[in-house]
Amino acid sequence: MAHFEIHAIDVATAKAFYSEVLGWTFSAMPGGGAVDYQIIKGKGVGGRNKLTGGMMRRMGAATPAGGAIRGCTLTFEVGDVDAAYATALANGGAEALPPADYPGFGRVAYCEDGQGNVFGMMTPAKGDK
Repeated sequence: MAHFEIHAIDVATAKAFYSEVLGWTFSAMPGGGAVDYQIIKGKGVGGRNKLTGGMMRRMGAATPAGGAIRGCTLTFEVGDVDAAYATALANGGAEALPPADYPGFGRVAYCEDGQGNVFGMMTPAKGDK
């Protein structure tokens, strides 16, 4: 994967959510004002990293909370899944799948971001990085 995009009903709210949960920063992309396109930077994303990310205003209705997932689900590495999950819930996220251990894989949780997206967080099992 080279690039990902997050579509948001409210870009400012989504930026605040992902900033708190994943520590990302955002900058407006020149020429992207019509859709409020934001370039994402954070651990492993943007800058000199191979993976780049963007956020933009959603161009239609979002999937209702608890609804079926449309598109792919992205999972991001975090240092402490339980802490990141709690931060997500405290910042307007909703439970999709609470933290659980998967032998040989790591500890994983999924949240809804309040913008119609589900994303995952994972702390790899020791030695699996």
